[in-house]
Amino acid sequence: MPRASIRGWVAGPPSGNLPGGPIRMRGRWGGMLALILAAHLAGATAPRPLPTAVAPLGANLERFAYPYPVHWFDSGSLRMAYMDVAPTAPANGRVAVLLHGKNFCAATWGDTARALAAQGYRVIVPDQIGFCKSSKPVGFQYSFAALATLTRDLLAHAGVQRAVLVGHSTGGMLAIRYALLCPAQTEALVLVNPLGLNDTLAEGVPYAPLDRLLVEEAKTDAASIKAYQLRNYYHGAWRPDYDRWVAMLAGQYASADGDTVRDAQARLSDIIETQPVAAELGRLMVPVTLLIGQADVTAFRASSAPEALRPRIRTVPQAAETAAGTIPGARLVRLDGLGHAPQVEAPARFQAALFDALKEH
Repeated sequence: MPRASIRGWVAGPPSGNLPGGPIRMRGRWGGMLALILAAHLAGATAPRPLPTAVAPLGANLERFAYPYPVHWFDSGSLRMAYMDVAPTAPANGRVAVLLHGKNFCAATWGDTARALAAQGYRVIVPDQIGFCKSSKPVGFQYSFAALATLTRDLLAHAGVQRAVLVGHSTGGMLAIRYALLCPAQTEALVLVNPLGLNDTLAEGVPYAPLDRLLVEEAKTDAASIKAYQLRNYYHGAWRPDYDRWVAMLAGQYASADGDTVRDAQARLSDIIETQPVAAELGRLMVPVTLLIGQADVTAFRASSAPEALRPRIRTVPQAAETAAGTIPGARLVRLDGLGHAPQVEAPARFQAALFDALKEH
């Protein structure tokens, strides 16, 4: 899920209002206390604050360990990192490619990759250009077509001719674009809470130019990342194991070369808002399963829209209901009680649903 404008991408940030009325507090600590009290009254587990100092990990996550060895694919001046996980059970001859979201990296697919390998899959898990360990070139013309083409070339480099693509959040948009551009190389799509199934600009979200996105990125830190994830991904219930992923993201921003990350993320936010795939879903010619956490409240940049228009801007689960009827032969699997990142929130339950989807394809 996109990271820029973390306070503004959903239908509104957690407020300081309680049943008895608004809390009147000032400053950073007042806002934090309001959030914790609101979560407590809602029956949620309040998150523990992160340490004040976030460890700088480098703009390319040079100091963050991945669960499997990192390989490299070079395309001109661009360099993509990826993990290539061999089957740990008798090989079934299939390849699964896991595509991360905007607030994620290849590393966050570790549990899923391990489970797929145990089912006989070869698993390729790339970091896209602009993300995580891969290049963040200055002035690069980001587009989903460009990222899909680079992914195609990486797979050819790895000797993969055809694969199942599992795309999460922004990675779901990329998976759809890949399937539209490279249908012969796409065995099937499994889309996990994908963005882009609705055109949020058409629904009332005002376009945010790059300079505004850069200003928003400048405000991103560990506290804002964690607050956003608490609301959208985990619907108010935090577990200590989620802190690793907050530290991973915040560690890029906190690095000496963090402005490189901010610039790349702002440019990636631009393509998410301007290149939805909603109008092209009917052109998909490969099997598609939608795995949708129903507690996901993500609605891309909805809080930047006029208040009267916000109810028109659909959340991911709402958009998925329409998309399932538009994509030829699509199968919709509703994961009740799970949020935007079911593969992180409930790995065993997610993996069972994923294996069922792959059996259908």
